[in-house]
Amino acid sequence: MDRALTRIAHEILEHNGGAESLVVVGILTRGANMARRLVDAISAIEKVEVPLGLMDISLYRDDLNFNPDQPVVRATDIMFGIDGKNMILVDDVLFTGRTIRAALSQIIEFGRPDSVQLAVMVDRGHRQLPIRADYVGKNIPTSFEDNVRVYFEERDEQDGVYLYPAKAKKKSSGKSKGGGK
Repeated sequence: MDRALTRIAHEILEHNGGAESLVVVGILTRGANMARRLVDAISAIEKVEVPLGLMDISLYRDDLNFNPDQPVVRATDIMFGIDGKNMILVDDVLFTGRTIRAALSQIIEFGRPDSVQLAVMVDRGHRQLPIRADYVGKNIPTSFEDNVRVYFEERDEQDGVYLYPAKAKKKSSGKSKGGGK
């Protein structure tokens, strides 16, 4: 993970001509962990402090009406201007694109950045919206039912990327068990 974050930091700096115009915003929860590490990597390379914000997109999701549980809303913390900045939006896993769509909807309330670029640790495919990552730690082909988890030591006591394959569905042979008729 450290190598991937360092590579992503270098790619971001090269693409943006340095860190002067950058702000980094991590999507809670694990995107925030990745964003903190990314800011540390950029700061170590450029010897400047890059503004870091955290974003909770719970109320901007398009599936609120389909989820019977009320979302747990956490604070969004963007304490700097984003107008005219190159925003690096950070999340741990890019899947359908719906989380990123929600984040883009919320960003508009904070201002108008010159660009919004997306950095993710894992791109697993299966997009439902026309969204792509600009910076990717690893592309992992998955089935739609698989689960990908990114763990950060600060939150999970370990670093790692894990793929949990979908459980195989039992095929019915049409025969009953137990000797019934």
